[in-house]
Amino acid sequence: MTTRRLQVSLGCYAALGAGAALALTGEVRLVVWIFLAGMAVKSWAVWKRERLESASGSHHPEE
Repeated sequence: MTTRRLQVSLGCYAALGAGAALALTGEVRLVVWIFLAGMAVKSWAVWKRERLESASGSHHPEE
């Protein structure tokens, strides 16, 4: 995942979170925010892992 792709992903999660803040209330809004936060963390973790693998030169192609 490129840095640009990560930025776009995080921007989309933020836009969806803002939309949820305006359109939803209560527990449903909280669940959506928690889900979006999890997706953001997962996206960041994939980006970070790929950067570390490319820096160490030990990238293993997925099967």
